Parts: sequence; C-alpha cells; structure tokens
Amino acid sequence: MITSLYRRILLLIGRGRIATISDYGPVQKMQVKFLNLETHDNLPRLAEFGFSSNPPSGSDAVVAFLGGDRSNGVVVATGHQPSRPTGLLPGESMLYSQDGKHVYMTAAGGIVVEAKNQAVVVNDALSVTINSGTTITLNAPTSIIANTPLLKVSGDIIDNFSSNGHTMAQMRSIYNGHTHPVNGIQTGLSNINTNPPAQTE
Repeated sequence: MITSLYRRILLLIGRGRIATISDYGPVQKMQVKFLNLETHDNLPRLAEFGFSSNPPSGSDAVVAFLGGDRSNGVVVATGHQPSRPTGLLPGESMLYSQDGKHVYMTAAGGIVVEAKNQAVVVNDALSVTINSGTTITLNAPTSIIANTPLLKVSGDIIDNFSSNGHTMAQMRSIYNGHTHPVNGIQTGLSNINTNPPAQTE
C-alpha cells in the first residue's frame, strides 16, 4: 500500500510539451507529450478568469493528475520559452504575444503598448475618454484623420505652433479688424484705407 501511495504521489504532477490545441468550446483542450513516451489527448486547461491565450506548439505545460490518475489530468500552467520577455523588474508585469506585441506595466515608466507596426483598434465603444494630468501627444508621420460631422474644442487652437504665436481666435480677430491701404486716392474727404470686412466670420 505504501508503495502504491508513493507511486501515486510521483504521478501527481507532470511536465510536458504541448503538441496541439483545440480552442473551441467552453474549455480549451490540449494534447501534451511527456518524454516522447507518453501522450495525453484532450487535456482541459484551466486559466485565470478574464484571460485567454493559445500557446504555440512546443510550449511547456504543467499537468496535474487528480489522485495520481494519469487518465485524469488538467493543464494548470503553460509557458513558451522563446517568446517570454526577460529583464522585468520586481513589481512589473507584461501581457505579450509570440510576435512581440505587448502591454508593459513598468515600475517607473508608466504603461507601454508595443504594437510592432500593426493596427490598434477599439471597436463599438459608446464613448472614449482620456484623462491626462498634463499633456497628450500624438505623433503621426503622415496625417491624423477624424471622421466626424463635428469637431468641438473647448479651448484655443494653434497651428504651426513652433513658429506661430497666435491662436486661431486671435488670428480671426486680427482678420476681422484688418484694413488695406488704397494707393492713388487724393486727400480730402476721401478714405485712404478700406473698411474692415463686412462679413467677419
């Protein structure tokens, strides 16, 4: 009996490599190979609520066999060594994919989203709000497109801000009050400047 119990304890946990994955249905199922001598099909995988992934073929898998019964296993952990980010500091975490995209929550540098030159899309949002304590910077090498029937800005707008010191409201005020000198008009009762524009906006 002691020998049987000892064997069951030894068989409680196994470490293998993932061969295939079925990511359909309510439970993800995996085929896991152990030392090329033992293969288990349709092992259910348990993952934390709110997080889902499909590990690449060849990923490590830790399997718990209930009661040491090798016919009743559950995958409780997975890892893919080639794509695992390294060098994280204590307290940091990262959500990552095999091709290098990641959301990196750093210890001192905020949150970094790396898209690897791929699109970032937010779908079907009722509203999107960004609250910043100081400045929001958008860097786009070609253009920024806003497909909207109305663009509202509560404050001033400055274009070419590195060389232009006037807001659009200030430029509109200057334009509304500007006049033009008229050459060739004799002095007397004649005006030598045009009146300000009749339509100011």
